[in-house]
Amino acid sequence: MKFSTAFARALLAPVLLVLVTVLPALAADLPDLEIPYEKFRLKNGLTVIVHEDHKAPIVAVSVWYHVGSKNEPAGKSGFAHLFEHLMFNGSEHHDDEYFKPLEKVGVTDINGTTWLDRTNYFETVPKPALEMALFLESDRMGHLLGAIDQKKLDNQRGVVQNEKRQGENRPYGKVFDEIQSALYPEGHPYHHTTIGSMEDLNAASLEDVKSWFQQYYGPNNAVLVLAGDISVKEGRALAEKYFGDIPPGPPLVHPKAEIPQHASDTRIIMQDRVPQARIYRAWAVPGRTERATDLLDVAGVVLGSGKTSRLYRDLVHDRQLATGVSAGVQPFELSSMFMIRVDVRP
Repeated sequence: MKFSTAFARALLAPVLLVLVTVLPALAADLPDLEIPYEKFRLKNGLTVIVHEDHKAPIVAVSVWYHVGSKNEPAGKSGFAHLFEHLMFNGSEHHDDEYFKPLEKVGVTDINGTTWLDRTNYFETVPKPALEMALFLESDRMGHLLGAIDQKKLDNQRGVVQNEKRQGENRPYGKVFDEIQSALYPEGHPYHHTTIGSMEDLNAASLEDVKSWFQQYYGPNNAVLVLAGDISVKEGRALAEKYFGDIPPGPPLVHPKAEIPQHASDTRIIMQDRVPQARIYRAWAVPGRTERATDLLDVAGVVLGSGKTSRLYRDLVHDRQLATGVSAGVQPFELSSMFMIRVDVRP
């Protein structure tokens, strides 16, 4: 379906009256939300964001790389996520599991995630352990390849493939794969899912690891965020100390794509061993920074967020056709997805 103002009006029509009535009252009651921060850039292109919050002696550290599964070429699906796993297997000056030293000093909330547009790594540490965390993050940004070998690649390939099996064997586990490939046509950067195919994962090589790291993991394609018991002055000095000497990667050209247009609806019927039928409706809509997507996000809350939402009251409470309803936007860089999900009453 082509996204248009007509579509937006049709989808928003049932909720406009509610928004007009409710939002002014909410605005009067809620204070303005302001999260102060300072943003600067190092000479090598690394963007740094510092947010001061001295309520507790901890600092949240996160590094965001502007690369995800949309950057994978044909035949390399799943590689962005596979590479994320390799980032936890040691770097040249700490050739051991990334978690070990941080666990000894009280780290919390440590992990990494990969999605269509980005890959991020994060940990929250006590203030005295901040420099350890920054050393480890900078070492895997600037000095990873010397620590990666075939054994580590094969090990993490197996871990990722097992994650894929676990995800697909859950109830409704293959639905999103089908929706994504149907909504975003072949050739679109979002056509394939982040987990990738078994065949492509099996084909990943050490040369692929080297090429991916050199192309996408330079400081000029990353954002370092420091939030917590730290001043902007401290943050600037520590960023320079640990990241300032890492050379930038090559100039990057990120994929571009239009919002997919469909001449007619696509209907897919899937069979699975699940407790009840589930209906999904999905639309390709503008990217996450567009105003139309913000409006659709509000519409999703009104339509399908909680037991007082329009669709829940109609389908679950009043007509008793369903046991659950949700609606909302999955925000992506090139083209977001608006989805409605209904769990049909058995």
